[in-house]
Amino acid sequence: MQVQPYLFFNGRCEEALNFYREALGAEVISMFRFKEAPDPKMVPPGAGERVMHASFRIGGSELLASDGMAEAGTKPAGFSLSIGVESVDEGRRVFQALAQGGAVQMDFGPTFWTQGFGQLTDRFGLQWMVNVAH
Repeated sequence: MQVQPYLFFNGRCEEALNFYREALGAEVISMFRFKEAPDPKMVPPGAGERVMHASFRIGGSELLASDGMAEAGTKPAGFSLSIGVESVDEGRRVFQALAQGGAVQMDFGPTFWTQGFGQLTDRFGLQWMVNVAH
């Protein structure tokens, strides 16, 4: 059994994948657009270029993503994506990259449990925690 986050970007999926490639070294494993669906009835009007489904890898984790057909303005809530990094320098780099265009809730810095931790919401509305593992 495996649990994978399935992230919806409301029309910005390809932009998000490119951002995570740059910020985190994400690798896109597969990506399918609505226009590639075998049944044209599956393609909502004007959605041909939108991403129906994508899978991508960050480190050893595989995540799923889509433009989805969610209502505009729907924000993810009730969870954060947590990244464990090996060093303070790597944590700082990852935190700063994810924070570009987003909002910082807790600056990256030392805490009582680790040498580096920070929380932010990225430009796509996803909440992240960056934590130095050792």
